[in-house]
Amino acid sequence: MIGPRQVEQGVLFYNFSLDVHVPPDHLLRAIDRFVDLSDLRQELAPFYSATGRPSVDPELMMRMLIIGYCCGIRSERRLCEEVHLNLAYRWFCRLGLEGRVPDHSTFSKNRHGRFRECDLLRRLFETVLQRCIEEGLVGGEGFAIDGSLIKADASRQTCVPGAEGLPADTMSRAVEEYLTVLDDAAFGAATSVKPKFISPADPAARWTGAQGGPAYFAYTVNYLIDTDHAIIVDVEPTTAIRQAEVTAAKRMIERTMARFELYPESLAGDTGYGSGEMLGWLVYEQGIEPHIPVFDKSTRTDGTFSRGDFVYDHEGDVYFCPAGKMLTSKGTLVNDGATLLYLASKYDCDECALKSRCCPNTPARKVPRSIYEGARDMARDILQSKEGRTSQRLRKKVEMLFAHLKRILHLDRLRLRGPNGARDEFHLAATAQNLRKLAKLIPIPQPKPV
Repeated sequence: MIGPRQVEQGVLFYNFSLDVHVPPDHLLRAIDRFVDLSDLRQELAPFYSATGRPSVDPELMMRMLIIGYCCGIRSERRLCEEVHLNLAYRWFCRLGLEGRVPDHSTFSKNRHGRFRECDLLRRLFETVLQRCIEEGLVGGEGFAIDGSLIKADASRQTCVPGAEGLPADTMSRAVEEYLTVLDDAAFGAATSVKPKFISPADPAARWTGAQGGPAYFAYTVNYLIDTDHAIIVDVEPTTAIRQAEVTAAKRMIERTMARFELYPESLAGDTGYGSGEMLGWLVYEQGIEPHIPVFDKSTRTDGTFSRGDFVYDHEGDVYFCPAGKMLTSKGTLVNDGATLLYLASKYDCDECALKSRCCPNTPARKVPRSIYEGARDMARDILQSKEGRTSQRLRKKVEMLFAHLKRILHLDRLRLRGPNGARDEFHLAATAQNLRKLAKLIPIPQPKPV
């Protein structure tokens, strides 16, 4: 028998609870346990006027942003619409059935103002990270690091040649931010090479073709993670240059040590972090084992002996060539003081039967040795050990986080412009990923049977 037609009937009172209608296994219910914004008002109080109309609750805006980045809602306009209609979103935002959702323009006003002035999104990220530490998800012994390119909100069709620079009449918030980071080692000072093209819309974004396809403007998001449960312990935006990623790595390690007293025993990374200077900084200054492949271009391809064919004697501080002759150093430093030269005797080389395979075009053989060669040797030995091979497998967890960031959270292209916009988006995305990890690894306590 067909059921009766549903006819809308107005009633005076409803017995309705949002909490009952949010499923027990809903993502936001699992996340809500770890969102503590109790100190938010106190931190923001100095940035509000004592008079005037009451403002939108900052905790409401933070909860809405958490929903947006946890659920992959990239548009703030659409986020406001979804919060208005979705019961679970209303429950998470403490809006009830009749609470008013703020206009999308409110986020822009606060983001460019008081949120950045008090570094609120950084504080939010650190609050969630502190909760991860308290829950025992951060071991603090093994860290891994990597960076990934994120497309900027800049069109390839409106770019100008880098040699010409920006047009004189170009001025916007993104341009002002670009001018402030020209001397920053993570942005403008990362390299002296001028980019092929510059975007007037977002000049801090770097023109790159690193992925092999058509070139585009991009930023790099850098993650420092704990390898136990892939918790993000720090995040930093940089321009899309490898030198800038190394600078970000140093900043994140030092900041993590200072703010959370996390002193890792090892750091895993790819060859991009395997320069002698970086390895020397890890070993000699920080006491961290480098589980990183060494960046080495000493292997020759012309058939002559490479540097690896020469044996170094640590006690005598000399090299021995394949013929058993000694190469000594007078302490001469080259390459801005980063390399020490060891020279063979011209008399030995003239009479050597292996000269044609060693130095056919020079009177005597020279062997350069980096002042960080001890750290490089340590990295080579570690990488051949069982611990080093394990660290390289664990390093893949960073790449999995980047895949999750782009495929699930839909942050494959930035919505905000400028270094500050990239920083805001990366902090919110890292916060969302840590919250989702907390919700996944720590189940909701089940009520005890009566």
